[in-house]
Amino acid sequence: MRGIVPGIDPVVGHLLRASEHIREDLERAIAPLSIEQLWATPNGMTAAGFHAKHLAGSTERLSTYLEGHQLSAEQIAAMKAESTGREPADELIAAVRAALARYEDLVRTLSPAHFGDLREIGRKRLQTTAISVAIHIAEHGQRHVGQAISAAKLATGYDRLR
Repeated sequence: MRGIVPGIDPVVGHLLRASEHIREDLERAIAPLSIEQLWATPNGMTAAGFHAKHLAGSTERLSTYLEGHQLSAEQIAAMKAESTGREPADELIAAVRAALARYEDLVRTLSPAHFGDLREIGRKRLQTTAISVAIHIAEHGQRHVGQAISAAKLATGYDRLR
């Protein structure tokens, strides 16, 4: 808990604080990792690098939905490339920072009067609300940060055992 964000609706403020935590926790977990550790899959676990890459990509895609748009062909193609990689930590951190900055800008424009505005998600155009998409981005981000932290800890321990 970091307290109230002055002058901002409490729901919006909470989402901004969640974004801060996501960014800080991910950076702390993966910044010290080598490329080998970042992309290691000890005992078949998904790599910390994947979680960071997916966090950036999914936040970007969900932000597009939050804006009321559908995904572009480029966004769909990028989604398919998230499961593999060799990017270094600083590159992944920069991508997460950029995606979260976009999300935070969008969240700051949300007002309670528009929380219930309809949004359509995916090819099936599942209907939801603007606030639901904004909350989902924070929840989804926290989930992947937790997995990235676990994967990073296993990778560094795994690396020491070699």
